[in-house]
Amino acid sequence: MQLLEDQIPAEVSRITETFTKAGFEVWIVGGCVRDLLLGRTPKDWDITTNANPEEIQSLFENTFYTNEFGTVGIVNDDATNENVKIVEATPYRLEGKYSDARRPDNVIFSKHIEDDLKRRDFTINAMAYDPAKKKLLDLYGGIKDTAAGVVRAVGEPEERFAEDALRIMRAIRISAELGFTIEAETKAAMQKCASQLGKISKERIRDEFVRILNSAKPMNAIILAQSIGILGYIAPDLEKGIGVEQNQAHSFDVFEHNIRALQHAADKNWSFEVRLAALFHDIGKPASRRWSDEKHDWTFHGHDVVGARITKKALEALKFSRETIENAERMVRWHMFFSDPDKITLSAVRRIITNVGRDNIEKLIELRICDRIGTGRPKEQPFRLRKYQAMIEEALRDPISVGMLAIDGKRIMEVTGEKAGPRIGWLLHALLEEVLEDPKLNTKEYLEAKILELVKLSDKDLRAIGDAGKEKKEELEEESIKEIQKKYFVN
Repeated sequence: MQLLEDQIPAEVSRITETFTKAGFEVWIVGGCVRDLLLGRTPKDWDITTNANPEEIQSLFENTFYTNEFGTVGIVNDDATNENVKIVEATPYRLEGKYSDARRPDNVIFSKHIEDDLKRRDFTINAMAYDPAKKKLLDLYGGIKDTAAGVVRAVGEPEERFAEDALRIMRAIRISAELGFTIEAETKAAMQKCASQLGKISKERIRDEFVRILNSAKPMNAIILAQSIGILGYIAPDLEKGIGVEQNQAHSFDVFEHNIRALQHAADKNWSFEVRLAALFHDIGKPASRRWSDEKHDWTFHGHDVVGARITKKALEALKFSRETIENAERMVRWHMFFSDPDKITLSAVRRIITNVGRDNIEKLIELRICDRIGTGRPKEQPFRLRKYQAMIEEALRDPISVGMLAIDGKRIMEVTGEKAGPRIGWLLHALLEEVLEDPKLNTKEYLEAKILELVKLSDKDLRAIGDAGKEKKEELEEESIKEIQKKYFVN
C-alpha cells in the first residue's frame, strides 16, 4: 500500500499522525480512498476514528463542529491547496432507521470501523485505509469494483436507497464522473425507489445535479436519470422534448438535441454556465412547435423566449442562486442571436452584448457552438459564426478616440481660454495624432504644454493638423479590424 501512502498530502498525514500519537485509531475513508486507487486527486479528504467529537476537537487548535452526526472540521491554516484546507473527521458510527428517506432518526457512536463501513452507500466508497499500519480494509469488494468500473450498493440495494433516496442521484453522478457502469441489481433498486426522491430537499438535488453537469459524461447521466424515472424530480420540462421531432436542420428530437449540446460543452471542458444553458437552450421548443404548410416543416417561433421563462422557473424550483438563474435565462433567451446571417450588423452585435453582458458574450458563442453540434452537424464554426466572433471582438475592443487622451475638451478650455467650438475638436485630434505616434506622450503634463503651442495656430493650420489626426485614427481603426478579421478567417 506504499502507492496510497505516497499520494496522501502532508497536511492529511499530519492529522492522522496526531490521532495515532494520541492513541486513537484513524482511517482515511470513502471516496478519497477510491480516488487514490484510481490515481485521481481527491477533491476532499474524510477520516474516521474511534475518538468522539470532543476528543477530536481537543487534539487540534482550529476545528468546528458541523452537524448532528459528529463530524468535526479540522482546519489546516497553512494549507495552500483548497482540497486539504479542511479535513472532516467523523467518529465510527451506527445509524438508526431512516423514517423520512433523508437522514437517520438517530446516530450511535461506535468503537469498531466495521460498523462504520457497513452503513456506507457503495462498495467503492466503503473502503478505509490506515496510513500508520499501511492497511487497506475492504469488506465489500470495493477494490474489485473499482478496478472493474462498477457502482454497486453495499449490502441490500433497496435498503441503501430507502435510507437516503439521494443516493440514487449519487450513483448516477459517480458513474458520470468516473465513467463507471451501475451494477444491475443496484440499478433495478434505483428504479424501484425512484419515487422516494420526492422526499429529498431541492437544495440537495440541486447540488448533485450541478456535479452531474460538471462531470465528464453528463449526457449519459441525464439519459440514465430519465430511464429510471427520476428526471421528473430534477427538471421535468426536459422530458417534454422526448419524441418531439424537429425540422430538417436537425437529426435528433428535442430531448436528444439538448443533451448532445450539453455533452459537447463537457467534451470541450467549458464552464458550468455553458453546460447548464446548453441543456436548457431548446426547452421551449415543445410548447412552441407549429406545423408550417408553407415550409412543409415544423417551426419553433419564439422558442427562445418561451424557453427562457421555463428555464427561470425550473432553476428557481431547484433553489439556484439569483445570479445563476439570471445568467442562464439570458443565455437561453438570446441563443438564437444570429438566426438571419444577412442581418448581422455591428449595432446588432452591440445590442446582444448589452442583453447578455460582457462577461457572458464568449459563453454565448460557446453555447451556439454546442447548439450546432447538437443538431448532428460535425463542423463547429461555420463562416457566419466566425464572422460574428470577429464582430464581437471588434465591438468589445477599446475604440481609438480622443477619449483615450489624458486631458479632455473641458481642460483644454480651462488651460487655453478657448470657447467651445470646432477649434476644440481640432485641438483634440491634433493631440491624438501625437499620442498615436508615441503613446508615452499621453500624460497630462505633456499634453497641457503642447496645447499651449497648438492654440497659437490659425484655424486653417490647426484644422489641417486635426484632420491629419482623424485620418491617422481611421487608418489604425482599419488595420485593427483587418487583424481581427484575419484572426477569424473572414477577411
